[in-house]
Amino acid sequence: MIRKNVLLVVCCSGVIGLGLVGLAQQSAQKPVPPTATEAPAGFNTPTLSKHPGSRSVSNGIPEPPNDTFALDQANFEEREGNDTGLGPVHNATICADCHQNAGTGGPSQITEVRAGHLDANGNFVNPTIVINHGKDTITGRSIINDRAICPQAEEHLPPTENIRTLRAALNTLGDGFVEAIDDQTLIDIAAEQPKQSNGMINGETVEVAILEAPGQTRVGRFGWKDQHGSILSFSADAYLNEVGISNRLKPVDVTTVCKTTKDPEDTADETGLFGIDHFAQFIRGTLVPPRDPVLVGDPEVKAGEKLFAQVKCSVCHVRTIITAPPGTVIDGGTFTIPDALGSKIIHPFSDFLLHDVGTGDGIVQGGPQDTQHKLRTAALWGLRTKSRFMHDLKSESFAAAILRHQGEAADSISQFKQLTPYERGELFKFLSSL
Repeated sequence: MIRKNVLLVVCCSGVIGLGLVGLAQQSAQKPVPPTATEAPAGFNTPTLSKHPGSRSVSNGIPEPPNDTFALDQANFEEREGNDTGLGPVHNATICADCHQNAGTGGPSQITEVRAGHLDANGNFVNPTIVINHGKDTITGRSIINDRAICPQAEEHLPPTENIRTLRAALNTLGDGFVEAIDDQTLIDIAAEQPKQSNGMINGETVEVAILEAPGQTRVGRFGWKDQHGSILSFSADAYLNEVGISNRLKPVDVTTVCKTTKDPEDTADETGLFGIDHFAQFIRGTLVPPRDPVLVGDPEVKAGEKLFAQVKCSVCHVRTIITAPPGTVIDGGTFTIPDALGSKIIHPFSDFLLHDVGTGDGIVQGGPQDTQHKLRTAALWGLRTKSRFMHDLKSESFAAAILRHQGEAADSISQFKQLTPYERGELFKFLSSL
């Protein structure tokens, strides 16, 4: 197992799409293995209306028989309709609608609605949504879909569901490398955080079910609540809950009102792969988001990097993590890390842990009830492709997003407030290089 190695971290936030970045710190446990190499970086998945995927470049991941990276991307960009099982309730008709910025798979400025309420003991409970003139209900999930294929299925929040939040669709570029991070690496990072912050920072790992391996769990790392530990699980859940397509891992639609096809609706193509398999293969094959080549060597950017150390933002947004070696079996025995993803040095600027920095949304997904007000540290790679920040996209500037930090991040924010305007400018320029 590869454990925690060289860390370059940023301001203690478990939530947002930015933070203050700390300088590199050598892990006290293990040096960087000499066999580890940098993961390939680039925005290399242009969205094309004709011949989708034909100009895209993968990280070299091996493809199943008769499959190609272009075909995987074409499936990710394929629009669903009533004739293929769209809905009955959904947020989009295509995966790329919610994951597309600087190319297919990138972050989004689209938000979804999550809601629920607390029971008498203060525990979060998923909402009950009445549809079809009171004849039917949708239960068992916190997501509230914005669209439906007929008026009778449209979801509307009742006043009883008084916990409500917006969630931005996350970036998926480079997530194959995130999946390839060993569980113990994330556990080790969490264990070090209280020591690095006088007990202020306490990242939480949660064990979540691997849908493709019944009975098996893994440390969660995908979604705002770390509710998924594998890319295939994430793909299956999103296909059902975002597009409304039932599949072999999520085989039943959330309602039958106006339903047009039989479950499960995701079928195999001529390669023998299902849609969720192509989605997973596409995400696993993407390159990591690159740094801005013009700004990366700028003196002000380097000065801003030093300021991150000065304000002691050295815990949550981990700059450098090394993936597990090739041949490591993960996801409950269903996936073996290939050479393209194994022993790779990545710079996600995230610890992929749950934190409470005062902006939690009150929702519980996958984890225990103590995660109500915790959210995953957003990866800052590709930050410059976003114009709005935080999990709800309600912050329009770096400064506004940083100043929303409280809770575990309170000490670092106090030090940030003491920076001069010029120093803040250097810090922001560093963020602009990510």
